[in-house]
Amino acid sequence: MTENLPAPSAAPVKTIAFVLYPGLTPLDIVGPLQVFAALGDLVPGYLTVVVGERIEPMSSDTALSLVPSHTFEDMPEPHTLIVPGGLVPTLAAMADESLLRNLRETAARSQVVGSVCTGSLLLAAAGLLEGRQATTHWMYRDLLARFGATPVVRRWVEDGHFITAAGVSAGIDMALHLVGRLAGNEVARMVQLFIEYDPEPPFGPIDWTAADSGQYAPFAGQLLENALTDYPALLAHLSN
Repeated sequence: MTENLPAPSAAPVKTIAFVLYPGLTPLDIVGPLQVFAALGDLVPGYLTVVVGERIEPMSSDTALSLVPSHTFEDMPEPHTLIVPGGLVPTLAAMADESLLRNLRETAARSQVVGSVCTGSLLLAAAGLLEGRQATTHWMYRDLLARFGATPVVRRWVEDGHFITAAGVSAGIDMALHLVGRLAGNEVARMVQLFIEYDPEPPFGPIDWTAADSGQYAPFAGQLLENALTDYPALLAHLSN
């Protein structure tokens, strides 16, 4: 099954770095991370790591805590940088200048910069998506325009060396797309087979009527207000 895989290469290892910060959604990071971990198992030359501002357990928005494998200083020049998202903690992180500075500095030295779900809002808040097309979770897609980006309704969006994915599970699709770009479509199909990614949701495809109707706008606005209570200027900028 592996006879057609690319031959081992003497080229430098390509590091795929996922950003970990308190309160993110686990599937935003674990889904695409598993895709790249499978790539590393199949093809020599790829290393998947998790970077944070410090190496210690960090809470998520579930009962699960996660620990980075490296700090930003340990991995200053990853080939690919991917920022996961979440809800209130991620929205609050738009005002975390320490995290935003690390994203700006690391992204400047990365060949590919990506995000999952509301992780694109962190890239946008860091000033990295201005003038670019991008997407995020449907509930907060319009906020991208407040940072100078152009919101796009797609599963994932590429603009230059930036790639942003829509909500949560879209990160797996984006990661498979990137694997195909890095190692070829055959390898990407193998990864998809290895992780048995073949969605058949029990209730069929999503009915977008509720999202399109705007009925969740008050809920989204309340979460944003809760997240940015201590940052009234940013809250006003995103709410008007």
